[in-house]
Amino acid sequence: MNAIVVLCHFCELHGPRTLFCTEVLHAPLPQGTGNGDSPGQSEQPEEEEGGIQMSSRIRSHSPAEGASADSSSPGPKKSDMCEGCRSLPAGHPGYVSHDKETSIKYVSHQHPNHPQLFSIVRQACVRSLSCEVCPGREGPIFFGDEQHGFVFSHTFFIKDSLARGFQRWYSIITVMMDRIYLINSWPFLLGKIRGIIDELQGKALKVFEAEQYGCPQRAQRMNTAFTPFLHQRNGNAARSLTSLTNDENLWACLHTSFAWLLKACGSRLTEKLLEGAPTEDTLVQMEKLADLEEESEGWDISEEEDGKPSSQAGIGEGCRLIKSPTDSSLMLDCGSWNGAARNQSVFRSLRHLRQVLGASAFHMLAWHVLMGNQVIWKARDLDLVQSAFDVLRTMLPVGCVRIILYSDKYEEAYRCNFLGLSPQVPVPPHILSSEFAVLVDVRTATRSSLYPVLFDDEQPLSKYEFVVTSGSPVGTDRVGPTILNKIEAALMNQNLSVDVVDQCLICLKEEWMNKVKVLFKFTKVDSRPKEDTQKLLSILGAAEEDNVKLLKFWMTGLSKTYKSHLMSTVRSPTSSSLESRN
Repeated sequence: MNAIVVLCHFCELHGPRTLFCTEVLHAPLPQGTGNGDSPGQSEQPEEEEGGIQMSSRIRSHSPAEGASADSSSPGPKKSDMCEGCRSLPAGHPGYVSHDKETSIKYVSHQHPNHPQLFSIVRQACVRSLSCEVCPGREGPIFFGDEQHGFVFSHTFFIKDSLARGFQRWYSIITVMMDRIYLINSWPFLLGKIRGIIDELQGKALKVFEAEQYGCPQRAQRMNTAFTPFLHQRNGNAARSLTSLTNDENLWACLHTSFAWLLKACGSRLTEKLLEGAPTEDTLVQMEKLADLEEESEGWDISEEEDGKPSSQAGIGEGCRLIKSPTDSSLMLDCGSWNGAARNQSVFRSLRHLRQVLGASAFHMLAWHVLMGNQVIWKARDLDLVQSAFDVLRTMLPVGCVRIILYSDKYEEAYRCNFLGLSPQVPVPPHILSSEFAVLVDVRTATRSSLYPVLFDDEQPLSKYEFVVTSGSPVGTDRVGPTILNKIEAALMNQNLSVDVVDQCLICLKEEWMNKVKVLFKFTKVDSRPKEDTQKLLSILGAAEEDNVKLLKFWMTGLSKTYKSHLMSTVRSPTSSSLESRN
């Protein structure tokens, strides 16, 4: 992440000052900032922590010293710095971390080396500790502009028995030029920076309580109430943060935390090149990834509070959530798999599944899938169930897919439209006779020739017999939804390769999702009467009963982004009437 993280302090003598900063260097360090890469007296042994190689290197000048002879060098002069304004002692080389994965260096010192960057950080420091504060003077805030960069600032207090009000004011700021990126990183930065602040405040509180126990300052100050306050502290008005926390390795720890923060924040968000407008599947996948990240953060917080691993409600013992290899939708992975590695797909494609099941059984199964009815697979081979679901789900938009890969009991249709069960799990009789469910019972074949073995890798399929049943059988002579007829036509066309069929399926789904969008806006947003809706369906070529059911089911797969966008653009009747009058 192209940003700089800075620890700032409001000094009672000198005002806002930068104490410690960590910046990202994509290019090699300048020659003047190091004495070569050969190990020696000038370079300490390197350590690895979290994939980042840590080292401390001596540079020819240290901005933290503030004693450079060059008047143009950034940073205040040594005479303008007190003990509370200085982080690294004179002659300290600073810290450099090497990210071996990206060849990026994370450099920490008191002030940035570049004069322009120093000016930006200095201004952000002053604003974070003066005018840009939230109510209570402690908490996060966002400010900035295109010229001076954008800032995420979190102000906080550190206990000090010798300070006014027994506390000193600090802030941790993150400065970068990308406003959108910084705003999107707000939840992540807030949680991690809050953790750093809590650790600093905890250490300082222990020191404060020990000092107050040994020599209470409140009573002493009341006895000398008429004496000038600053002169009564015997020169202890400025205390370093290492003294307040009693941690000699404080700056090394802060460097590690800031370097990890920059690396992790830069890794969690990536740019993706999109050609044209994103599809509904892409939007739904992005929303599910965001929800998954929020849930994982919530689980982490609950684990920290409870001190034990959290268990998600509604999931049986021995089950865990996993991500599908094809997209980000959630499935259940049970402990009966014993963490075994997934085998190669049993069903290679939709065409292969049709060949295995037969044209009639596949037609019935595909009809129920497209209509949104519950598809139940009962089998012992869990690889076979997952492979079947991975193939069947390609016929539906991502937002319409809800899978429970394997369960030790029957799950209702509102929870999933794809359900995997073991052969011993009973299915309720009303489900077996329902027209809104289809059951695929994978049984052990009585003869090995039930399914002809065409290739060696299809040998496992020869052991099974597939029985597809439903309370409302779909005849092959039934017209069915238009998209199903086109899918079956593409599957039967042997001149089309599997890759071409996959692209054809994507185009068909996009075509019908566009019809779904038109119908959603027409009925849900514009609230048109039924007569107009029937005319619209005729224009869309979807007036048949099966097509209407399909459109209504696929409407549930629209992304939240699209729905909220449509709802926000709806004009109120009052505003429309005012515009018509004008």
